[in-house]
Amino acid sequence: MDEAHLNTWQGYVDWRNRPALKGRHGGMLAASFVLVVEILENLAYLANASNLVLYMSKFMHFSPSSSANNVTNFMGTAFLLALLGGFLADAFFTTYCIYLTSAAIEFMGLLILTIQAHVASLKPPPCILVNASSPCQEVHGAEAVMLFAGLYLVALGVGGIKGSLPPHGAEQFDETTTQGRKQRSSYFNYYVFCLSCGALIAVTFVVWIEDNKGWQWGFGISTATILMSIPVFLLGSPTYRTKLPSGSPITTIFKVLAASIYNTCKSRNSSNAAMTTTSSPTYITETGDKEDSHGKEKVPSQEPTESLNFLNKAAIKQNAPPMLDCTVEQVEEVKVVLRIIPIFMSTIMLNCCLAQLSTFSVQQAATMNTKLGSLKIPPASLPVFPVLFTMILAPVYNNVIIPLARKITKTEMGITHLQRIGTGLFLSIIAMAVAALVETKRKKVAAKLGLLNSAEPLPITFFWVALQYLFLGSADLFTLAGMMEFFFTEAPSRMRSLATSLSWASLAMGYYLSSVLLSIINHVTSAYGHTPWLFGSNLNHYHLERFYWLMCILSGLNFLHYLFWANRYKYRSMGPDN
Repeated sequence: MDEAHLNTWQGYVDWRNRPALKGRHGGMLAASFVLVVEILENLAYLANASNLVLYMSKFMHFSPSSSANNVTNFMGTAFLLALLGGFLADAFFTTYCIYLTSAAIEFMGLLILTIQAHVASLKPPPCILVNASSPCQEVHGAEAVMLFAGLYLVALGVGGIKGSLPPHGAEQFDETTTQGRKQRSSYFNYYVFCLSCGALIAVTFVVWIEDNKGWQWGFGISTATILMSIPVFLLGSPTYRTKLPSGSPITTIFKVLAASIYNTCKSRNSSNAAMTTTSSPTYITETGDKEDSHGKEKVPSQEPTESLNFLNKAAIKQNAPPMLDCTVEQVEEVKVVLRIIPIFMSTIMLNCCLAQLSTFSVQQAATMNTKLGSLKIPPASLPVFPVLFTMILAPVYNNVIIPLARKITKTEMGITHLQRIGTGLFLSIIAMAVAALVETKRKKVAAKLGLLNSAEPLPITFFWVALQYLFLGSADLFTLAGMMEFFFTEAPSRMRSLATSLSWASLAMGYYLSSVLLSIINHVTSAYGHTPWLFGSNLNHYHLERFYWLMCILSGLNFLHYLFWANRYKYRSMGPDN
C-alpha cells in the first residue's frame, strides 16, 4: 500500500476516476492537449465576437452605440460566467467534466446563430440607411429572441470553458518541484500564445469569410470548430490528471466571515473572563477534513497570522454552533482570497479599455480606407496586429526575457506576477492617449473634406487605428498571463479554478463598466450639452476622442490605485529558491 501511495498523485484522479499515477498522468504532454484545444476554442469564440458589432449594426440594424452595448454585454456575461464554471469545477465536478459540458452548450448556441444567419426569414429585412433621422427597424420579436438565445447560450458555454480549461492545464504540473513550477509558468505564457493563434485565424480568415461570403459561413466555421475541439480534448484523456472537487470554496469563505462576526459579538457580550480580548485564545487547528498533501499551502498550524486579524476570531475554540467551527488553515485561506481582491479590482479598468477593441475601434476603422494595396482588409481584422505581436512576444518573453531576469534577480520567478500586471496597466494608459489622438486626426480629415455627414470612407489609412490595437494588445499579453498565474499560484488549492476565473471576471467587469460609462456619459452630456457624446447612427457625430481622453485619465488613476496595493502585497507561493 505504501509503494502504491508513493506512485500516485494524492487528490488527483484520471479520466476514469481512478487514482492518477506519477509518470503516466500530468506533465507537459497533458497540458499540450489543453493548449491545442484553446486554439480551437478561442477561434470559435473570437471569430464572431471580434466582428459582432458590425453584424449587429448592418444586419440586425442596431445603432452604433446599441451595437457596442450589446456586444460588451454579451462578452461581459461570457467572461463573468467563468466564475460559475470555476466554482462548479472546485466544488462539485472536475475541470474535465465542466469543459465537455460547456463545449456542448457553446455548440448549441452557435448552431442557433448559424441557422438564423442562413435563413432570411429569421432576420430583419435588408435596409438602406438614407440619413441619421430615419434609421432602419432593428431586430425585434421572435427574431430578437432567437438572436439573444443563441448569443447567451454561447456566453454560458464560453464561461464554463474559460473557468475550467486554464486551471485544467495548470493542474498537470508538479508544483512541489522547481522544474514543475517553471513548466507551469511556461504553460501560462503559451496559453496566451495559443489564445493568439486562435485569434489570428479568427480575425483574418473567418472575418474575411463573414464579410465576403456571408455570416452563415462564419457562424458555421465557429460551430464546426468548437465541435472539433471536443474529440481533440478527449484524445488527451489518458494523460490527464484531474483534481478532485473538495466542496464549495464560497461556503468556506462565508463560514469564516460568519464565524468571525458571531465570535466577535459573543466575546463582547460575554462576562466570562476566558472570552475577554486580554486572554490568550485557543485556536482550532484540525478537523476531520484532511486536504491532500500535493499542492497544499504552507499555512500556520497553531496560530493565525496578524494580517486581517479581525478574521482570527473565527478559529477560536468556544461554544459556537458546530457548523461555524473553522480551522486556522481555513481562516488563512480566506485571508489570501481577501488580499488578492484589490489586485483583481485594479485590473478592471484595463479591460474596460480592451472592450473598445471590439466596439468603437472596429467602427472607426470601418469609416477609413482599409485597402492594403489591392487587398481590402475587413475592419474586424484589425486585431491581427496585436495578435501577431503577442505571438512573437510570448515566446521571446518565455525563452529570453524570463531566463535573463532569473539570472539578474537570482529568483525563480525573474519578473514577478505583479510587475507583469503593472506593465500592462501602464501600457493601457498610453493606448488610450494614442486612441484619442488618432480619433482627433480622423475627424479633422472628415471635417476638412466635408464628409462629416457622409457614410463615404475617409481617405485615411486604417493603420492609424492599428496603433491603439498594438498598445492594448501588448497590455493584454502582460496582464492576462500575469493575472492567471498570480491567481492560480496564490489561491488556496481548493479554490484555484474559481480564483483563476477572476482573470476572466475582470474582463467581464471591464465590459460592463464600458457599457455603464457609455450610459453615464450620454446622460451627463445630454443634460449639459446639445447632444450626447456617443449617440446617433453616424460615428462622425460622436465625441469619441473626449471619451478616450476620459478613459486615459481613469486608467492613470487606476494605475496609482494598483501601485498602492501591489507594493503592500506579500507573496505566499514562492518556491524554495526565493
